Amino acid sequence: MAKRAAPEVNAGSMADIAFLLLIFFLVTTTIETDSGINRKLPPMEESEEDVIIKQKNIFTVLLNGRDQLLVEDELMELKNLRKAAVEFLDNGGDGTCDYCKGKKDPSSSDNPDKAIISLKNERETTYKTYIAVQNELVAAYNQLRENRAQALYGKSFAEMEANYKDVNWPGNKEKLKEQIEQIKIEYPQKLSEVQ
Repeated sequence: MAKRAAPEVNAGSMADIAFLLLIFFLVTTTIETDSGINRKLPPMEESEEDVIIKQKNIFTVLLNGRDQLLVEDELMELKNLRKAAVEFLDNGGDGTCDYCKGKKDPSSSDNPDKAIISLKNERETTYKTYIAVQNELVAAYNQLRENRAQALYGKSFAEMEANYKDVNWPGNKEKLKEQIEQIKIEYPQKLSEVQ
């Protein structure tokens, strides 16, 4: 009896199959990217005149190489930073801010529009502590905006922003945008990072 030869497998289409699999995995795979810190740089102004900022309108936050926090020349724990920033921003020292609920201390910030938080860190500062400080300072602004949104509109500011971004939200987007912008004007986020 004669031996039969095993049939050969046609490998001609193997390259096509491999190419199709490669395209399938490239198209369906999601690659996560780090979003970083969301900051918008101020526009470049062409004015030649220097802007004069009173020292009392600057809230100085220093972060040293050992991750110690020095706020307004005093050591402070990270857990107290948000409260101190809110008190500074919402002070209303010059009396022009009728919605400020602060102590109206004349030696502190005049109003939220003039108040600036200045953050300086050293090269040896850990990234974790730097981000934690950033989060607390942004949370101070968010807290003031939440309080103002509740007082004006009886709604949460975060909810208002989420509704504005929601494509299927049934309300008036233009009115909502105006309300959000009004709150951002009343409590502008002025966070300066010093080199």
